[in-house]
Amino acid sequence: MNICAIICEFNPFHNGHKYILDQARLLSGCDRVLCIMSGSFTQRGDIAILDKSTRARHAILSGADCVIELPVAFSVAPAEIFAKGAIKILSSIPEVSHLAFGCEDDDKQEFLKAAQILLNESEQFRKLLNNNLDEGNSYIKSYSQAFRSVDGNAELLEKPNNILGLEYTKAILSANCNIEILPIKRKGAKFNDDELKNNYSSASAIRNNLTSPLAKDNVPDCVYTDLNNATDAEKFKWQARYDLVCANPEKLKGIYGCSEGLENRLIDIAKDCDYDEILKKCTSKRYSQSRIKRIMCANLLGSYENDSKSFLNSELYIKPIAVKKECADEILSALSRSKFPVIIRGRDFEKLSALGKKSFELDTTAFTLYNLLSGKSNNDNLLLI
Repeated sequence: MNICAIICEFNPFHNGHKYILDQARLLSGCDRVLCIMSGSFTQRGDIAILDKSTRARHAILSGADCVIELPVAFSVAPAEIFAKGAIKILSSIPEVSHLAFGCEDDDKQEFLKAAQILLNESEQFRKLLNNNLDEGNSYIKSYSQAFRSVDGNAELLEKPNNILGLEYTKAILSANCNIEILPIKRKGAKFNDDELKNNYSSASAIRNNLTSPLAKDNVPDCVYTDLNNATDAEKFKWQARYDLVCANPEKLKGIYGCSEGLENRLIDIAKDCDYDEILKKCTSKRYSQSRIKRIMCANLLGSYENDSKSFLNSELYIKPIAVKKECADEILSALSRSKFPVIIRGRDFEKLSALGKKSFELDTTAFTLYNLLSGKSNNDNLLLI
């Protein structure tokens, strides 16, 4: 059996995701499609709009065969770590032969060439990157200009989904694993387009327009029904701000991206400003809004850079969230051939290494916090759909 994997968040699942799932199965020629998905919190540092079981169910009903969870130490982290964590888990499953991802440009060779260049970053590249940052340019612009200087295709780095796809490709090459990339050109709206379209809108546009009649046209029926129970982020924002006010500056410095005195600025501003004002005052060319949000979310969860790096170098685990009933035995059998333990029942926790247990406990904390902040009482049992 060959499996095509997709790294995702489905926050929420929409028609564009359905298109990627269908194309992944068709173009890869694989027998099954497996998604590795962020759980309760996302790479942008947000609380998920729907709980992980509901989002996994949407994926299964829309064409996936299995959804497993990406540990929160990687899901609330910069793109490079998000990608490395996902590839580490996927590459442990022998049957995973392909990785499909949505992107703005679908030239496989361009991704492979660019990834190889970035894995062999030269002194010239690093010097130009730092010089551009010192001149006040944004990180994306600085990185793009430095990349062009070493004969890279800078246009590839100017589009957000391409950047994620490039990180996946780098992670695959770095891990030297036998997974073939399958870039799939996205349909419809751009990644951050907040305007609802007729059929293929971005997830952010749907999140920001839940009550619009157009939202129904952009998601499968099973998703639209559940959007009525979307999580209100206000409690999350309040808690993230409170935890920032109470944060120890030295511990805050231990979170990805929190450096150069940013930890003190965040704490000082949080004393007098609400969550949205903190974002406005701390976002700049150097520090993107997503970076600030990730820092606040990671602080709330107690997810630190050194821990994430340790997890990347340790044995981890496979945590299935949902499996299609008709192929459950086949899928679970494939997962059991991973070099990492499969966690389905409580007693499976004892199979984990010390660092595996620490990572899993962080996932449990995230799940508990999600229930508290969303006012829900979800369970964490495997779904057969």
